[in-house]
Amino acid sequence: MSIRRGKTRLYSGPMSMFGAKAEIAILEKGIDCEVVMVPFGLRERYEPKHAVVVRINPKRQVPVLIDADVEIFDSTQIFEYLEELRPEPALWPTSPAARARARLLEHKSDEVFFPHIIRLMSLQATPQDPAALTACTAANRYYNEMERLLAGNAFLAGSYGFADIAFYLAQLFGAMLGAPIGNATPRLVAWRERMTARPAVAQVVGAMAAFMASQGLAVPAFLSPVLRSGAQAGASRSRPKSPLSNASPSSEPRSEGDNR
Repeated sequence: MSIRRGKTRLYSGPMSMFGAKAEIAILEKGIDCEVVMVPFGLRERYEPKHAVVVRINPKRQVPVLIDADVEIFDSTQIFEYLEELRPEPALWPTSPAARARARLLEHKSDEVFFPHIIRLMSLQATPQDPAALTACTAANRYYNEMERLLAGNAFLAGSYGFADIAFYLAQLFGAMLGAPIGNATPRLVAWRERMTARPAVAQVVGAMAAFMASQGLAVPAFLSPVLRSGAQAGASRSRPKSPLSNASPSSEPRSEGDNR
C-alpha cells in the first residue's frame, strides 16, 4: 500500500477484524493510504489509547479513517465513504434490491454471526462449556445459511464486494477461536479459498497471520499460503509488540478497542 502522508490515513490494529475490513477495501479500491497500527494486546487491550483515535471516535476504538478534512470511524461507514470516493471497482451491487441484500449480509456478519465468536473469546479454556457449544452450533448454522447462498454464485451477494470482505474476516476469527468452517459446507470452503487468493485479502490477512505467528499463536491452516508474504508486508509498516501469548482467556478485544 503506497503512502500519501497528510492525505489518507487509516488507524487500525494488528488483530483488528474491523480494521482489516477497511484495509482490504482500501486496497481493492486502489486508494493511496498510510496504515497506522495502534498498540494492541489481549491483556492490555488497546492501551494506551492512540490520541487520534480518542479524538475522533467517542468509543475510542479502531478503525478510524482520515481523508483530508473527513474524519470517520466504524468499518461500515468507511465502506460507504470509500464507495462514494472511488466508485470503481464497485464493491456494492448496482441495483437497489441487490445492494440492500448485500448490505444486510454485511450487517449480519458483524451483528448476527460475530457475536457468537465474541462469546467464544472468553471460553477458550473451557471448549466443552455449554455456552461454547451453543456458540459453535450457532456459527455452524450460519455457515449453512451462507452455503445455500453460494449455490450458483461465486460470492455471497453474487459479485465480489463488501459483504464478502466482512464475512471472510469474521469467519477467520471463528477459525481462530474454535468455530471453523468445515467440510459440511464445501461451497463455503471453496469461497474461502477464492477470497484468500485475492491479492488485497492476501496482503492484509497475511500480515495478520505473520503477527499471530510472531506471538506464538496458532495460525489457521487456510492462511498458510499467505503467511510468508504476510511477514514481508508486515515488516513494511509499524506493528507494535503485543504479549498475546500471555493473554488472559477471558479477554475480549473488540469490546474495548475494535469498532464495527
